[in-house]
Amino acid sequence: MRRRCRPPSPASPLIPVSHRRRPKRKLQRSGARYVAVLALAASCAALLVAVVAGGARESATRLHDNARGARAHPGGTAAAVAAPEPLSGGFAWAPSAERVVLRFRRPPRAALLADLDRREVLFARRALRPYPIASLTKIASALVAVRLFAPARRLRVRAAALRYSGSGMGVLRAGMRVRAETLLAGMLVVSGNDAALALAHAAGGNRRFVAAMNALARSLRLRCTHFRDPHGLSAGDRSCAADLAVLARAAIAEPRIRRIVARRAAAYPFPIRGGRLWLVSHNPLLRSGYPGTIGLKTGYTEAAGRCFVAVVHRRGRTYAAVVLGSPNPAAHARALIEAAERKVSAARAG
Repeated sequence: MRRRCRPPSPASPLIPVSHRRRPKRKLQRSGARYVAVLALAASCAALLVAVVAGGARESATRLHDNARGARAHPGGTAAAVAAPEPLSGGFAWAPSAERVVLRFRRPPRAALLADLDRREVLFARRALRPYPIASLTKIASALVAVRLFAPARRLRVRAAALRYSGSGMGVLRAGMRVRAETLLAGMLVVSGNDAALALAHAAGGNRRFVAAMNALARSLRLRCTHFRDPHGLSAGDRSCAADLAVLARAAIAEPRIRRIVARRAAAYPFPIRGGRLWLVSHNPLLRSGYPGTIGLKTGYTEAAGRCFVAVVHRRGRTYAAVVLGSPNPAAHARALIEAAERKVSAARAG
């Protein structure tokens, strides 16, 4: 009977150690581990590339924001930086050494500080991004009105002017004849929506008046401004901080407007007993006696938030501070102006 030979056991001296199966499995496992290490390294490399790419995208986004005049930082920081993008109305970016860097704890939607005499922008945050501007619209309405009506011209108040909401003079009556200068002051000083409508209807109606406002915007080379009404209640009235600085400069250059917005309180001719109507400014810088304040205008709607354009003359320079959608527009305007003053003082001391 033939005996079947069994294969030698792994421990048999007939098989060299290098040919045993167990070390072969070790080699297989080592190869698997090697592949796993390679896969892990590849994953890490891919993650590193993604992080770098993300940083590049973030840097590109910041550069894009910088091109619009501002960069938002974590913690509510806003800083002015170089921007190649052209501005509105012939304004230019100030030399980098003169620009303001400012940190807001609770930043506004948009903000801008400009030197109106030099037509240079010293600080910008979302300077060319359009937003609703509420009653800042009335700056353009005032510029149109002074070109249409002489100060002493008596304008008849139409009933349509009394159909308004929000702030108003509150003393106009249908059929009244009121001086154009009094209506202009009522619109700028107490933000009277009824006064804005009265001026518009006296000019031939809202449509014609608003067309003149938009023509004014084009003539001033405003880049992101469009008007829908003379008072700013419509969310369709939109502008940007850069355009509003140009409007502020044009308004302050108009003597009638400058005289009105510079007064904390003043009396104007009005058809009531005594013949005069007292108006008290809504401008928080005028009301607080902030040194050097010239004017200009506040505004508020739910869509726009709290808005403010302030013009202040300090140490030989005339600044326009524009603040849109701010939790505290007066404080933000003061911070911008005072940051510019510190910059000027440091430059003179150096």
